[in-house]
Amino acid sequence: MKKLSLLLSLMLILSMSVQAQLKLPSIFGDNMLLQQNSNINMWGWSEKGKSIEADPSWTDRKYSAKTDNAGRWILQIPTPTAGNDTYTITVSDGKDKITLENILIGEVWLCLGQSNMEMPMKGFKNQPVEGGNKAIFKSKNKNMRIITVKRTSELEPQDNFIGEWQEATPETVKEFSATAYYFGRLINETLDIPVGLILSSWGGSWIESWMSRDILSREFKEVKLPDSIDDVKEKNRTPTTLYNGMIHPVKGYTIKGAIMYQGESNYDRAAQYPLLFQTFVKEMRKIWGQGEFPFYYCQIAPYNNPPEKHGDFNAAFLREAQYKSAQVIPNSGMAVLMDIGEENCIHPRNKEAGGERLAMMALAKTYGMTGFAYESPTFREMVVEEGKAVLSFDNAPMWLTAYGKELKNFEIAGEDRVFYPAKAEIKRSKIEVSSDKVGKPLAVRYGFKDFVIGDLFSTEGLPLSSFRTDNWDDIK
Repeated sequence: MKKLSLLLSLMLILSMSVQAQLKLPSIFGDNMLLQQNSNINMWGWSEKGKSIEADPSWTDRKYSAKTDNAGRWILQIPTPTAGNDTYTITVSDGKDKITLENILIGEVWLCLGQSNMEMPMKGFKNQPVEGGNKAIFKSKNKNMRIITVKRTSELEPQDNFIGEWQEATPETVKEFSATAYYFGRLINETLDIPVGLILSSWGGSWIESWMSRDILSREFKEVKLPDSIDDVKEKNRTPTTLYNGMIHPVKGYTIKGAIMYQGESNYDRAAQYPLLFQTFVKEMRKIWGQGEFPFYYCQIAPYNNPPEKHGDFNAAFLREAQYKSAQVIPNSGMAVLMDIGEENCIHPRNKEAGGERLAMMALAKTYGMTGFAYESPTFREMVVEEGKAVLSFDNAPMWLTAYGKELKNFEIAGEDRVFYPAKAEIKRSKIEVSSDKVGKPLAVRYGFKDFVIGDLFSTEGLPLSSFRTDNWDDIK
């Protein structure tokens, strides 16, 4: 009995010793990239009441904090302007010391979403990324740093995750998000400064799974929240679980902005999506504490959702919900992907288009670059003239184009509310839509189906979103 008691005492002492060690979460490590010209947050754990000191190599100054009763500490460190120099940070609690090496200063972006954000540069099995292998071959770049948050679904908020910062090399890039990589690559090439990308994504995930219990219980009482593991039927489609496992551990890491590619799994609840998405963005900004940081996202690409598998829903309503969100979320923008969808694959091969359109938006709206187009034209109004619907658009200073081809995605309806295929002609920055079967036009729709290949563009090559001028249908 005495031996057992002694053994238990030794185990308790050892456990307390391990818990009291100086520790950093995975988001802080060798090869990490820190946001330039900022007071970056840094945190970790040690014994309660300990004095913590951080010594960054880019300055002679040291920064200190005290641990709270739970042993947690947090401090802020000013960072310099981005450059190619690498640095170290040494953190000490007087007993233990951790030195982080090969640190860069630059621009940090958080990359979120489901499978189209998760899809790696090497592709999924039997689902390639167009040009992916060549891009992987040329990807070695010490000024790009990437980290992937491992898929984690939890009932309670987590303080850490599995993952590590890595330099961009063919070996690391092939496993990393294609959309995020193409975004970061263009930012890096254009600004000529280091870029860091934090990837947190899970295929098939609902937007509700990325939101906290607090916000869902307060704002969306109709959403069923999990109370036990028995309530988690699908790890990526249970409200709050991905927030707990994949957002909470990295919240507060100082970033420049965020990009997202999500929505496919919410297409059957499009009426609810605008408020969910807007609330999600608002919450992300609140928990990061950096004000209204830039938030750019991809509109889902057209895809044929077979009714026998997905029910009788039209994903164009979800695209419309995303379109509406871009009009009301401050400091946001949406990359339209109407031209790259694939009829029988929900994962478009052309990931470069989405990543680079997001990057061009960021380069213009966040970094102030000019001289190029970055936003798709948007529908403004419809008037009826001599039996034709005349549509006007914003963001079309160089007018519109179909590259010399016939426009095939327009429909028109009259008082009977039946939509007929329409003849559509580009008239500078306007479009005239008509049909012999509709004498008095009341409504026009463009590309308002699950799957179409977008055929209307700005002269600069940016596709228009699907849209409708009516509000006749209740969204399922």
